[in-house]
Amino acid sequence: MGAAVKILGTNLTGATSVSFNGTAATFTVLSKSEITTTVPADATTGKVEVTTSKGTLKSNTKFRVTP
Repeated sequence: MGAAVKILGTNLTGATSVSFNGTAATFTVLSKSEITTTVPADATTGKVEVTTSKGTLKSNTKFRVTP
C-alpha cells in the first residue's frame, strides 16, 4: 500500500473520485488522459473506479494489492 499509480484513460478531466475496490483514494488529474493516485493503506484487491461527470469508469482487470 502507499504505492504511486498512474491511471490512463479518456475524458478524465473533472474526475470527482478514485477508488480501489471501493476504498477512496486521493488523486490528481494531470490531463484529460492521466490521473496519478496512491493506493490507500486499507485497499484490497479489486477493480479501480474513476468517477467523472460522464459516469463511473471501471478497470477491465482487478488491481492486485499485496501486503
